[in-house]
Amino acid sequence: MTQVEKMIPVKKLVWALAAAGVLGVTGGALAMRTAKLTPVAQTSADGGSMSGGSSGDTQVAAATTPLANAAAPAAAFTPPPAGMPDFAQIAAAQGPAVVNISVSGTVKTRAARAPQIDPDDPFYEFFRRFGVPGMPGGPNGGGGDGGSREIRGQGSGFIVSADGVILTNAHVVQDAQEVVVKLTDRREYRAKVLGSDKSTDVAVLKIEAKNLPTVRLGATKDLRVGEWVLAIGSPFGFENSVSAGVISAKGRSLGPDESRVPFLQTDVAINPGNSGGPLFNARGEVVGINSQIYSASGGYQGLSFAIPVEVATKVRQQIEKGGKVQHAKLGVMVQEVNQGFADSFKLDRPEGALVANVEDDGPAAKAGLRSGDVILGYKGQRIVSSGDLPALVDQSLPGDKVDIDVWRNGKRETITATLGDANEKGAKLAKGGGGDVDADHAKLGLALRPLQPEERRQLGTRDGLLIQEVGEGSAAARAGVRPGDVLLAVNGTPVQSLDQVRSAVKGAEKSVALLVQRGGDKIFVPVRIG
Repeated sequence: MTQVEKMIPVKKLVWALAAAGVLGVTGGALAMRTAKLTPVAQTSADGGSMSGGSSGDTQVAAATTPLANAAAPAAAFTPPPAGMPDFAQIAAAQGPAVVNISVSGTVKTRAARAPQIDPDDPFYEFFRRFGVPGMPGGPNGGGGDGGSREIRGQGSGFIVSADGVILTNAHVVQDAQEVVVKLTDRREYRAKVLGSDKSTDVAVLKIEAKNLPTVRLGATKDLRVGEWVLAIGSPFGFENSVSAGVISAKGRSLGPDESRVPFLQTDVAINPGNSGGPLFNARGEVVGINSQIYSASGGYQGLSFAIPVEVATKVRQQIEKGGKVQHAKLGVMVQEVNQGFADSFKLDRPEGALVANVEDDGPAAKAGLRSGDVILGYKGQRIVSSGDLPALVDQSLPGDKVDIDVWRNGKRETITATLGDANEKGAKLAKGGGGDVDADHAKLGLALRPLQPEERRQLGTRDGLLIQEVGEGSAAARAGVRPGDVLLAVNGTPVQSLDQVRSAVKGAEKSVALLVQRGGDKIFVPVRIG
């Protein structure tokens, strides 16, 4: 039975490996983004299946080993080529501080719905005795209240303090009642989870030991795309495995739910069990915690993501100091600025974070930020992608005063905001928003009407026009505008009448940015009109 983890809908992978004898029942702990769920089967040396033939015996790929009495060739040391990092030296020096983490526990499960079988049916007793879920005496107890399920999993971690402080992923120890840390010298310790932060996926553990080997911590500020990096961990339970690659990209945003982390993207081979392990730079310093992969098959496919060491260090410091993690909050929902939005707001280039919605009475609202502003800078740092903003906000603390550079009405302004404390979410990324569209129509193709007083009260807005119809094949239709949406603003200017909409569209050259409310969400949609 494997640990249920976030973003791991690839249970078939673990089951297949367990059947092949690779994992046993422990499984592996690594969060995966799965584009497509595909059954995984090991293959033998000739490419055939290792699942066994009709006899049921498991086939094993042949391996060539030297004879016991054969003279082994002398091992010659070859120094790495000029400019190449000495991976062997990094592994030898830093490897002892990398640990294997095993977790176990139980989680409550919902009772499965019992099959509707008449007690007088001859098969009723059969199903009851052999444990059909939901039947009396079967798994979950059959009482309708659910039951419990045992979880087991493995991951990696690394020692950051000689007295036993360890960093790993939060998802590795999630729901665990027992955490066991195993060192490279085979000593084992029960670990205490000092704290974990789900939003950044960082956890801090403590074992009772002294004079332990520790890693050296580096920084990602000067880390360049293309630099060599090295990972050490326990993929599929194979402890202290080493893999290497390069930094593929920096500051990757993996969606609204993980917008606080500017992930490092690498092509280092990372697999289940590597979660929580360190990512080293060419100088043997930890620059990240291996956390996720993107996969269409359930296995490594060249896309790995690590949490920057600065994020992990901040979480560690707060947990060790107060036992909990605080996150700063600006109180805005932002969207990516594409070429259509850049044309609409007359920006020189498509960059920045477009403010789609401002939380009522939040820090941004109190500072004067409003929908239609484009945030170009935060505390002197340039905002290129919308994903840059949440990560930068999270590096601040509640109560900090920050200067925010915004683009408003065709000019740049600076606004000072006092950050709040995010209980759940910080700056959020808007879902949807429409992409670039091929539109050659001069009109929007919308049938609009003013909102009735009751509709305004329900929506909580004074502005807006109800979109009754969207013309088939029109520019608005191709941009994703739907009947029932409420048009709140055009190019950041609130609209209350058809004349205001016509005036705004008439003055636009290539595209217009429509702020629409759909349900409880507000998003900007770029519509090309020329």
